[in-house]
Amino acid sequence: MSKTRVIKFLILSDTHNFDREEADLCPLKKPLPEVDVVLHCGDLTSVGGAKNYAKALEMLGHFDAELKLVIAGNHDLDLDEEYWRTNKPKDREESEHQGAVDVMTGPLAKAANVTYLTEGTYGFTLNDGRTFKIFASPSQPEFCNWAFGYKRGGARWKIPDDVDIVMTHGPPHGSLDSVAEQGNKKLGCETLLEEVKRVRPLMHCFGHIHDGYGRKVHTWSHWNDAAGRDVKISQAGTNRAVQQAQVRKGESTLMVNAAIMNEDYQPKNAPWVVELPL
Repeated sequence: MSKTRVIKFLILSDTHNFDREEADLCPLKKPLPEVDVVLHCGDLTSVGGAKNYAKALEMLGHFDAELKLVIAGNHDLDLDEEYWRTNKPKDREESEHQGAVDVMTGPLAKAANVTYLTEGTYGFTLNDGRTFKIFASPSQPEFCNWAFGYKRGGARWKIPDDVDIVMTHGPPHGSLDSVAEQGNKKLGCETLLEEVKRVRPLMHCFGHIHDGYGRKVHTWSHWNDAAGRDVKISQAGTNRAVQQAQVRKGESTLMVNAAIMNEDYQPKNAPWVVELPL
């Protein structure tokens, strides 16, 4: 059996034009730990806009990490080419889609050490040789005519069997996806749940549902003799104790809803720090 090597991730989502200068005291304004990889699960902005993406990149530039991976979310309107072509507001220009992509892949992104991911599967190798494979997608079920939406049902998802991590904007059904104002209705995607259940990655991180902020281990089957992997989990910018969890490859998945904004769009939630043996 090959020896596992720990990679330290900082995970956040739904920062929605977060401004370090204007925001009240909150975890995201406090000094954040050095990590190997930052994962931002979408909704960098409230309605897109090149200036807002630039602000998000400036924020991410403060994070100390070798690798920073970012996807879009339903609020990042102009990053969705198809949506923008048919649904853009009348007071905005069609060219803003390319402008948004240019910001997220251009000099500002490079200066912040940010890699913008569209839907797909990616493999990364850190400078010391540690590796991981991640599937990324900005999509979620149609939601009030926002971007990156799709109709529920059908064979929407095709995630490779060998990924270590799944990063989507929206959650799977039944995992940290309840909305209190809708009677705790679960708004996650049923077909995404089925695909994650089939693939069984070590970690699935997402955002989108602000009420669902939290983490849990989802067990897919009974334990066998496979060795468990001890995971350390903490909340950056807080004094809360480090938590412990255990996942087993092929049998359980650490689910992480990393929405920074609460249900009132206040940045009260802390980024998650996950030390994941791979």
